[in-house]
Amino acid sequence: MPTFQSKSYGRESAFAPLAQKVKQRPMLYFGLPFLTIMVAGSFGLAQLTQTRYDHRDMRHRKVAKEEALGMDKNRRKLSIQEEYWRLQAKTEEDWEPVRVQRPPGVE
Repeated sequence: MPTFQSKSYGRESAFAPLAQKVKQRPMLYFGLPFLTIMVAGSFGLAQLTQTRYDHRDMRHRKVAKEEALGMDKNRRKLSIQEEYWRLQAKTEEDWEPVRVQRPPGVE
């Protein structure tokens, strides 16, 4: 009975010898991808945060333009002392106590 030769499944890649050498060196196999992800992530996060601050600045500029057009011309000046006196002037006759029905089974 003849024996079959052991062949790898599929075609041999052109990068197979290079892959073997890279797997023998842990710095190239683990360290280089890790450092690449860290550097790329740093640049990516910098772009995301810059976009965030640009969006916030644009929103504040819109409000500044609306204020320049006179949004707050007719607004009443707010004084904490006046609000305190206004709340103190309310009498107890402005409201009426209403009894809330209790749930069944509660005395």
